[in-house]
Amino acid sequence: MTILPAIDLKDGKCVRLRQGRADDVTVYGDDPAAQARDWAAQGGRELHVVDLDGAFDGVPKHLDAIRAVIAAFPGPVEVGGGLRTLDALRAVLEAGAARAIIGSAALDDPEFLSAALELYGERIAVGIDARNGFVQTKGWVNTTDVKATDLATAVARAGAKRIIYTDTATDGMLGGPNLTQMAAICDAAPECRVTASGGVSSPYDIANLKALERENLDSAIVGKALYDGRTTLKELSVAAI
Repeated sequence: MTILPAIDLKDGKCVRLRQGRADDVTVYGDDPAAQARDWAAQGGRELHVVDLDGAFDGVPKHLDAIRAVIAAFPGPVEVGGGLRTLDALRAVLEAGAARAIIGSAALDDPEFLSAALELYGERIAVGIDARNGFVQTKGWVNTTDVKATDLATAVARAGAKRIIYTDTATDGMLGGPNLTQMAAICDAAPECRVTASGGVSSPYDIANLKALERENLDSAIVGKALYDGRTTLKELSVAAI
């Protein structure tokens, strides 16, 4: 498995939210590019970046900071948050992102998703965020009546090759991932590669994800546990082998 450290951007700073709540913010630094260099120095091979203000507002807000992060990090960088138009996708990809993540729009605007996949193919990932198995949109503010597994099946049929699944109830809580739901997502879209997000806080959690024995589960995003020093990229990477 590949371990992706996370950089979440809010008001120009590196932050983490608990369960995605905008009113429960911890600031970890005011220089995102410096944080990207630090993750690279610690052995990070890929990087996950989210424009939180963009996710909440529906329009990207941190393109300059994202450019700086991409310039500072030697490996592939995937970027999400507020990417709901083809122009927004093009801007972040032209900035150097390896992948652009479509979140809310994958549910709200399937025609847009299809157009994006036709234009950019595997450079598009679909972010599915869910609580109790139901999809959340607009920066996790809106909980829908759509099952995450149904959306996973739908985006796979549309041609998506990468799903980033975030269990929002576990995100930032350091209590371990939702293994049952993660397995269900992998099974719902066997033709997609799947990245786990939410709750990973130790090498033990990586071992548990591997123990699911889902061949398409190939990566995990880790944020708060790294920022808080509960584990290291080296420890997680060893567990991921």
